[in-house]
Amino acid sequence: MLHLYSFLDRFRLLRKSYIAKIMLVAFLGTHVPLLALLLSFVISSAYSWEMAIRVLVTALVATLIGTAATLYALRHLLNPVLLTSAALQNYLDTKKLPELPTHFVDEAGLLMANTSHTLYRLDELIHYISSYDDLTGLANRDLFCDRLYQMSQVQNHSGLTAVLVLGIDDFVGISHTRQRETTKLLLRAIAQRLITCLPQTNSFAKLDGDEFAIALTEISSLESVIKQSQLLLSTLAKPFLIENSLIHVTSSIGITINHFEDRNGIAQLLQQAQAALHTAKQRGRSQYQFYSPEITAQLQERLTLENELHGALERNEMEVHYQPLVNLQTGEITATEALLRWKHPTLGLVSPTKFIPIAESSGLIVSLGEWVLRTACAQNRAWQLAGFPPLRISVNLSARQFEQPNLVEQIKQILVETGLQPCYLELEVTESSLMVDIKQSIETLEQLRELGVFLALDDFGTGYSSLNYLKQFPVDMLKIDRSFVQDVPFNPDSIAVTNAIIALGKSLQLKITAEGLETQEQLNYLRMQGCHEGQGFYFSRPAPAETITQLLKTNFLLETSFLVKTNFQ
Repeated sequence: MLHLYSFLDRFRLLRKSYIAKIMLVAFLGTHVPLLALLLSFVISSAYSWEMAIRVLVTALVATLIGTAATLYALRHLLNPVLLTSAALQNYLDTKKLPELPTHFVDEAGLLMANTSHTLYRLDELIHYISSYDDLTGLANRDLFCDRLYQMSQVQNHSGLTAVLVLGIDDFVGISHTRQRETTKLLLRAIAQRLITCLPQTNSFAKLDGDEFAIALTEISSLESVIKQSQLLLSTLAKPFLIENSLIHVTSSIGITINHFEDRNGIAQLLQQAQAALHTAKQRGRSQYQFYSPEITAQLQERLTLENELHGALERNEMEVHYQPLVNLQTGEITATEALLRWKHPTLGLVSPTKFIPIAESSGLIVSLGEWVLRTACAQNRAWQLAGFPPLRISVNLSARQFEQPNLVEQIKQILVETGLQPCYLELEVTESSLMVDIKQSIETLEQLRELGVFLALDDFGTGYSSLNYLKQFPVDMLKIDRSFVQDVPFNPDSIAVTNAIIALGKSLQLKITAEGLETQEQLNYLRMQGCHEGQGFYFSRPAPAETITQLLKTNFLLETSFLVKTNFQ
């Protein structure tokens, strides 16, 4: 089909011009009659030379005039193709849409109409892809900033603007335990539910991951922002029915309120709201937090710690400290809990409340947790080989660790490597980590129970649904959270919760350990209620293995009725 076109394209003078190709063909085509006439006069002797020359001149002039008219007409008939080509090139260069006529119905007219329609559809598609979230159909970050700025210009906005960034609590954990398609459907459902409780005048967008941005431009008072935030949080707290399964989620909100003068100011408000969201999530679930400059400083500190945390294990900056668990009736040390500590070369001892959440969110907790488990088992075996009475070594399993498919095999391998019998290992899991996937949690706990290790439910009482499933969890111990212990025996609410947990544990034939025990009054009350074990500063602070070794060498029993109080710094 392109044979003639390809042939003419071989000539350098014709290669860059489609018009030149057309004109050459037209010129040659219109001169065929003249050449035929010339040939006829040359080979014929019927005409005189004068007649032949006169006829040839007349034919030449007429041919030239006809050729010029033909080429002129062809040149203009080629304009639809030329305009279409120019429009395409101009769109590629400037993204400007063409203004081609669309009412012609022949081939050239259809070419122009189809090109114009295709470019308009392509431009709409490009705009949608670059401006909207493909999962939820909501505006993305760039369009959110543009819309808010345009809104402020049209309204001559001079008041305050509130920017809210909403994020789903523990969305990483949710996505790890759900199918990818289920997670997508959940995000779409969240977006649709948020739309229903937002005024139409507000700008709403989907940011990266699980975050949504909301702009409130008509703020009547600070209370109105708080009220709107509480409405959003309560709306998402209701369960979602996804693929015939109820999914419970909670969310948190970061809020910033300020003036802005340009688009960069809007982007800055978004960054501030995201920093406030991070702080809100650190405070717990279903929280809202207003931005302050201190939040930025805290976030910067967190980023610094996160960078430093990478490689801290390889640099031998990590240590394991141990805190005794004491039998409240006899005063004997029955176990020690292994606690991770970070001894930074310049910052000193970094608080676990700072670096543990960072390790959790970044995934570093998996490798750190494995190291703590191996170190603690080896230390407990070393104490046994040194002749001390056998003790349990208690190790916390993070939610990330508990989700690992090779967890049971990994623990089995560590026990073999260190030579520690399974009955001397106690694994602590939090009720919140078990509630992510009830069925899988029960299977994992049963496998650990078959392995022979001791299982404890940590921070009991701080969750919201464990009582419904407690009978199904094959655990051996409940650990009462320190938030309840610290107020007994003076706070009636804490007393009620603590008594209920102890009674529940006894009815299920579970051992009870109280955390955060610091005073004689707490000790006396817990003993009276029949609590089995306790740990806290009253007995000992977490200390290095060498310090605990010295402690084990002493008879940690009261000479009369109870133990000697020892505090290790």
